[in-house]
Amino acid sequence: MTTGASISGLSTDLKTGLAFLTRLPLVPSAPVTGADLVRASWTFPIVGAGVGAFGALIYWLTHALGLQPFVGGVLAVAATLLITGCLHEDGLADTADGFGAGGSAERKLEIMRDSQIGTYGAAALTLSLMLRAGAIASLADPALAALALIAAHAGARAVLPVFMRRVKRARQDGLSADAGDPPQGSSAMALVIGLVALWPCLGLGASFIAVLLLAAALGLMAWLCIRQIGGQTGDVLGAVEQLSEILILLVAASSF
Repeated sequence: MTTGASISGLSTDLKTGLAFLTRLPLVPSAPVTGADLVRASWTFPIVGAGVGAFGALIYWLTHALGLQPFVGGVLAVAATLLITGCLHEDGLADTADGFGAGGSAERKLEIMRDSQIGTYGAAALTLSLMLRAGAIASLADPALAALALIAAHAGARAVLPVFMRRVKRARQDGLSADAGDPPQGSSAMALVIGLVALWPCLGLGASFIAVLLLAAALGLMAWLCIRQIGGQTGDVLGAVEQLSEILILLVAASSF
């Protein structure tokens, strides 16, 4: 493979990651397939770092305008929702509704596909938004908030390819099933990039704590989704991202 082809492939993967994880006006030259997406999964933490940086910019602007830290935290979270189109929040709400319902795994999967949000989903979203905004607000210094946001959004997306590889799919159709398993190289690269983002942003001690908490959270989510619906789905991946993002922000808030 030539250097030009390699650079072109990396650029294509980055565009694929951006097109999937954000609402930026990017139009791929060809339709994106599930295989394209899992191959590009190594870019997830890179895209996440960009999302976090955008949220940090909004927080800095609110600080410069003299707004209270909590207002800045809310607007910073709102900025990340805007740029991602609430992709992961939608998965969190659907997962909470499905797992909170009684009945068979098939019934839970049916509820998760319903576009309406129920009580469990609304409660999960409210807690997610409040915890993230509160954690950011506790970091009154915009520079510290920026480091926390970049670490949280990069780290939370870095674990998704590994979760997809380790936990079987609950459906034979849908986003997760269509995408398949990410290549081992892509998932390993995503983890490395995520760790590279955590260490300089949080410091060695806080990064170690964050990694331990993320490992425990992933193990819990893997056990829970297998018990509830027999495996993971695209909605579950959204819930995993949200839980991971919250944990990293809380570690940052308690460490800085």
